[in-house]
Amino acid sequence: MNDTHPTLCIPELMRILIDLKGLNWNEAWNITQRTMAYTNHTVLPEALEKWSYELMQKLLPRHVEIIEAIDEELVHEILSEYGSLDLNKLEEKLTTMRILENFDLPSSVAELFIKPEISVDDDTETVEVHDKVEASDKVVTNDEDDSGKKTSVKTEAAAEKDIDKKTPVSPEPVVIPPKKVRMANLCVVGGHAVNGVAEIHSEIVKEEVFNDFYKLWPEKFQNKTNGVTPRRWIHFCNPPLSAIITKWTGTEDWVLKTEKLAELQKFADNEDLQNEWREAKRSNKIKVVSFLKEKTGYSVVPDAMFDIQVKRIHEYKRQLLNIFGIIYRYKKMKEMTAAERKTNFVPRVCIFGGKAFATYVQAKRIVKFITDVGATINHDPEIGDLLKVVFVPDYNVSVAELLIPASDLSEHISTAGMEASGTSNMKFAMNGCIQIGTLDGANVEIREEVGEENFFLFGAQAHEIAGLRKERADGKFVPDERFEEVKEFVRSGAFGSYNYDDLIGSLEGNEGFGRADYFLVGKDFPSYIECQEKVDEAYRNQKRWTKMSILNTAGSYKFSSDRTIHEYAKDIWNIEAVEIA
Repeated sequence: MNDTHPTLCIPELMRILIDLKGLNWNEAWNITQRTMAYTNHTVLPEALEKWSYELMQKLLPRHVEIIEAIDEELVHEILSEYGSLDLNKLEEKLTTMRILENFDLPSSVAELFIKPEISVDDDTETVEVHDKVEASDKVVTNDEDDSGKKTSVKTEAAAEKDIDKKTPVSPEPVVIPPKKVRMANLCVVGGHAVNGVAEIHSEIVKEEVFNDFYKLWPEKFQNKTNGVTPRRWIHFCNPPLSAIITKWTGTEDWVLKTEKLAELQKFADNEDLQNEWREAKRSNKIKVVSFLKEKTGYSVVPDAMFDIQVKRIHEYKRQLLNIFGIIYRYKKMKEMTAAERKTNFVPRVCIFGGKAFATYVQAKRIVKFITDVGATINHDPEIGDLLKVVFVPDYNVSVAELLIPASDLSEHISTAGMEASGTSNMKFAMNGCIQIGTLDGANVEIREEVGEENFFLFGAQAHEIAGLRKERADGKFVPDERFEEVKEFVRSGAFGSYNYDDLIGSLEGNEGFGRADYFLVGKDFPSYIECQEKVDEAYRNQKRWTKMSILNTAGSYKFSSDRTIHEYAKDIWNIEAVEIA
């Protein structure tokens, strides 16, 4: 089961085995658990679905019956594991782990939580207190100010009138939370294996997302780092590079046995290989130059660094951080003379590609923002070819096959701990693209394989994120002056008259929905722009840069989908390869 979208296959298989095949519950459950396995592809809430119980009951009543029975079995297993001595702990576990949300407990378990009534002994003495008053108009109430001084005196009759005048208080309406079915919990319970798709992601799955289940069934949890096929992402989409790899490894076997890519490491300093490598890259960039001119009308030069971020538009993927870095670069350029610009900055073509989901308003704002910034920078005669910003329309896989082979630098800059794996980072590495990124998803393993010195690292790490968000909520975060400069520059109207308050406002404040910079753009901004300065410095030395590029391709062999599929077959599917003669 890839994420929670196909979770209904658990109750559906149970229904088939029990209702149609005549198996009893235990037999059907044993087969179902051994058949099903769950791969979590993201920790974002939209992939940990909660479905409406009411809707499911109307549409799939038999499946709901089965889910209720599975939930009841789970409740008893939790009770068996944790016992009833610590009822607070038991209640906490049940609240977190149950498949059914906002449901009463089964009666056999619910009685554990019934608190005994406190009885009053019959011979308890009742003490009546009588105020002694001399007359019916004697003082019974006194109002006092803050100092204790009496400010008014009221008779009993007057006090009764005050009571009559009081407006009756209506009780607060009781809000009954909707009943939900937690599909992710059902996946964990109903399958024999649960895996993440990168080492750091799988640790987050165990330690945070499903920690209670991991403690109950540690044997279920494992990692399967994603992969991509080199047959498509090198051999098909990058023929010039493919020919070079075959020439220098002495065989085309690398297409099926990607570990042979590692043989390029011993030639990384070879001048002839480096010259061929740069020429292949340039030929791919020339194709992109023509494509961008046709699709956007913008002219770019192939000798500039092609800095590319292609992925769906999402706040956690932080296209906003990228464009803020570009704006900072542009602002600094505008403050310099032409000679100073050439000394301090290498020419860049910054390319964005991706789609914003139809109802994701903030993502659409980001797209508009990028295009507005590009329209200003690309028509600035002072900047010329030193900086270009292009958003590629109608982004799709075919466009990716064109852009990735042409890339010099790729941006994988998500908030640490939020990207499960990523696969575009693997495709870029295979094509000799150097990456700037956080320690997130498969970035961690890519950096290990290609070498730390061949990866531009910045930003907070996953274990720091919760503390940084708390620091923000407590009002202790102080934004970098350069970050504030960029916001003010945008608000000055430098990129047009559109009001970007809703976009910029998401990066401000300390709390509230759509506020407080949840994805830590401001926090990571200083580290990001300083890392980009190191990128400029490295690119100026083309011999060094080309070596880094070769070593990225050589180190990418681990990220073949062939390796991933073999691991699934061996550890989860329990199937053996069939040898074809």
